[in-house]
Amino acid sequence: MPKRILQGTVTSDQNEQTITVLVERRFTHPVMKKTVRSSKKYRAHDPLNQFKVGDTVRIEECAPISKTKRWRVVTEATA
Repeated sequence: MPKRILQGTVTSDQNEQTITVLVERRFTHPVMKKTVRSSKKYRAHDPLNQFKVGDTVRIEECAPISKTKRWRVVTEATA
């Protein structure tokens, strides 16, 4: 099964080798037909501590690294 890749914004880089990424998705509500925005935070592994708050990054699914980390940073997303 292919690994999911998501794009989001770094909201926290306080922990060592870990960043928190806010991923927002948009979809049309099935009944109201209105565009709905929903967001979710993921904790991702950043081994070099190179990403800071406000950066846009791509994260990829991986095997569990810790209790809460199941994602790792692939690369910084380009505009």
